[in-house]
Amino acid sequence: MRGPDQKSGSLFSYVDPEERIPQKHPIRVIKAIVDDVLVSLDAEFERLYEGTGRHSIAPERLLRASLLQAFYSLRSERQLMEQIGYNILFRWFVGLGIDDPVWDHSTFSKNRDRLLDADVAAKFLEAVLRHPKVKRFLSDDHFSVDGTLVEAWASLKCFRAKDGSDEPPAPGRNGERDFHGEKRANDTHESRTDPEAKLFRKGSSQPAKLYFMGHALIENRNGLVVQADATQATGKAERQAALAMIDRQDPGSERRLTLAADKGYDTADFVADLRQKCVTPHVAAKVTGSAIDGRTTRHESYRVSQRKRKLVEEAFGWGKTIAGLAKVKVRGLARVRFKFTFAMAAYNLIRMPRLLAAA
Repeated sequence: MRGPDQKSGSLFSYVDPEERIPQKHPIRVIKAIVDDVLVSLDAEFERLYEGTGRHSIAPERLLRASLLQAFYSLRSERQLMEQIGYNILFRWFVGLGIDDPVWDHSTFSKNRDRLLDADVAAKFLEAVLRHPKVKRFLSDDHFSVDGTLVEAWASLKCFRAKDGSDEPPAPGRNGERDFHGEKRANDTHESRTDPEAKLFRKGSSQPAKLYFMGHALIENRNGLVVQADATQATGKAERQAALAMIDRQDPGSERRLTLAADKGYDTADFVADLRQKCVTPHVAAKVTGSAIDGRTTRHESYRVSQRKRKLVEEAFGWGKTIAGLAKVKVRGLARVRFKFTFAMAAYNLIRMPRLLAAA
């Protein structure tokens, strides 16, 4: 019998959003971990807000919504608010009821900026790693590090001389600017749109663009990110960030750790600094002029580290293709650092359903 094509409008709905989400949906595993993590950060959130005044958006809901933006490749807060408005799964994950109003995108962005000052992204990542369901998959002794370029949200046309001596772009929207043949450097020029972005090229055959640099320290057992940071793009930024992340990961420890890295980290200063910190440098050796020798490369553990270090590229690849890190839609190093660190925490969470299922 053919079914009728008639609208049956109903004034009330008696089905809870919880019942509409399939029990085997992987996001249920993620939400359970996230809710526990946010409870553990309650004291941190309490310090950010005054005891009087109008209620702001709850920081727990800000972070849950930001996770959805990373998970589902939503390019803007405007699109995120639109999705929360009509997507029942989004409302359930954030903690909104069916009839609860959705915030304006500008209100959401301003409230989220409050979390920058307290370094909430780094604390959220740390709390995720402390969760019992996540901690069981971590290695305490063997790590890998790498960096990746994160394109700034600024055009080369805005990269102007600091003294104003160069020719400005043509008037009008997206005015033309001929800078070919002009010598430009970070010492003499800066971006008018994002002064903290730096002109950088990945290699001699690559174009120079305005970039930040993201850094990740992973453990070698499952490739989960244990430390993340973002800095200005410079030639020494990767090695400096690696040393800082090792210090944060295991401060003052006398345990012997290993750190795998690519050839860009094979410098005498970096290797010496690692050994001083009781860290064995499993960096890829240069063909000539390497800072490591057979005393390190002859061990099987070195060869294992060289295989495992490539797992960090999976985190970077997910961040750029899914979480919006290929070209960030924020300006300023503080916001880029927050977005990059939070994306690495989201990567760890998205890995959990399969890791737990296989355990």
